[in-house]
Amino acid sequence: MKKNSVSSAFLKNIAYISMLIDHFFAVVFLAYRYQLRDLGSSPETIEAAKEVYDLGRALGRPAFILFAFMAVEGFLHTRSQQKYLIRLGVFALLSEIPFDLAFHQKIFYHSAQNVYFTLFLGVFALCLIKAFQKDLFLQITSVILCCIAAAFLKTDYMFMGVLLIVVLYVCRSSFWYRFIAGSFTIYIGIVLVYMVRHLGEGKSLTACLQSGISELYGILAFIPIYFYNGKKGRQLPKMCYYLFYPLHLLLLYGIKQRLFG
Repeated sequence: MKKNSVSSAFLKNIAYISMLIDHFFAVVFLAYRYQLRDLGSSPETIEAAKEVYDLGRALGRPAFILFAFMAVEGFLHTRSQQKYLIRLGVFALLSEIPFDLAFHQKIFYHSAQNVYFTLFLGVFALCLIKAFQKDLFLQITSVILCCIAAAFLKTDYMFMGVLLIVVLYVCRSSFWYRFIAGSFTIYIGIVLVYMVRHLGEGKSLTACLQSGISELYGILAFIPIYFYNGKKGRQLPKMCYYLFYPLHLLLLYGIKQRLFG
C-alpha cells in the first residue's frame, strides 16, 4: 500500500471483518471447544482446538483499536457531535440483548455491557474535553469519571477502551504519537482490566501480564491506520454499519444454538 491510500471505508471494512472473526471464535468455536471437552476428546484434539481458537481471537484483536480510531474520526468530522453521541447511545441499548445472548446465553446479563457503551463513554469524554478546553483539571476529571463509569458498568474493554479513545484523540497530531501512546495504553489498560476482573477470582498477576501481551496483536491495526488518507471512500449506508453489530451477534447466537444447543 502507498501512503495516503486507505480511506475510512477501508478501515471500517477491516474492523468489521476482524470483529466478525473474533466473535465467531468467541461464540461459536468456543462452544465447539466445550463440546469436545464434554465428549471426552483426546488431549491432543482439545489442545489443537485451543490453538485454533487462540489464532482466531488474535485475528480479532485489531478490531477495537480500529473502532476507537474511527470513533475519534467520527467525533472530529461529524456535523453534530450531539447526534453522533445519541446514535451510539441508542445502539448501545439496542445491542445489549444480542450481546448478552451471544456471550452469556441470557436475555439480560448485568455483569457485562456491549462495546457501544464503551464507544459512547469514550466519545462523551471527548465532548467534555472540548467543552472544558480551557480547564485542564476539568478535562482530566471528566476522563476519569468516564473511565469509572465504564468500570462500574463493566463495558467491553472497560476503562481501557475509554482511555484508548482519549489517547488517540489527544495524540492525533502524529501517527507515531498515536502508535506509541496507543500501544502503551492497550497493554497497561488490559492488564489493569484483567486485574480488576480476575485477581479476586484467584488468577495470578503473571496470568494478567500474559493476557496483556496477547492483546498486543491489536497493534496490527496501526498498519492500515498509517496509510489512512482522511477521506470517506465508498461506504455503505450509515445504518448498515450501526446495525451490523447487533445483527451479527444474533446470527452467531442462532448458529451456536443450532449446532450445540
